[in-house]
Amino acid sequence: QVQLVESGGGLVQAGGSLRLSCAASGRTFSIYVMGWFRQAPGKDREFVGGINWSVSSTHYADSVKGRFTISRDNAKNTVYLQMNSLKPEDTAVYYCAAGRGTSYYVGYDYWGHGTQVTVSS
Repeated sequence: QVQLVESGGGLVQAGGSLRLSCAASGRTFSIYVMGWFRQAPGKDREFVGGINWSVSSTHYADSVKGRFTISRDNAKNTVYLQMNSLKPEDTAVYYCAAGRGTSYYVGYDYWGHGTQVTVSS
């Protein structure tokens, strides 16, 4: 079992920055990929980005590439989503996920509770 807890969400002005954190606990040795997803009201959940936990390689959705950066802190079993140049369309609930497979997009087994990010214009 793996538990994920997101934090760092809030209200920010367009053009500003936020850093989200996702702390993992439990059977963290089983984690291979960690990803960030988001869901806006009335819209489907979408992939934001992911990181291979072992080698720290990353992949991002085109909508956030160049603005968002995923990093990790192995000592804290924590992954971060640094969000810069935020836009109103980035407003959503952001979820952290962990998986035991190799895909960045599917096969996630564990999910956090989500953290709200609101970007004002």
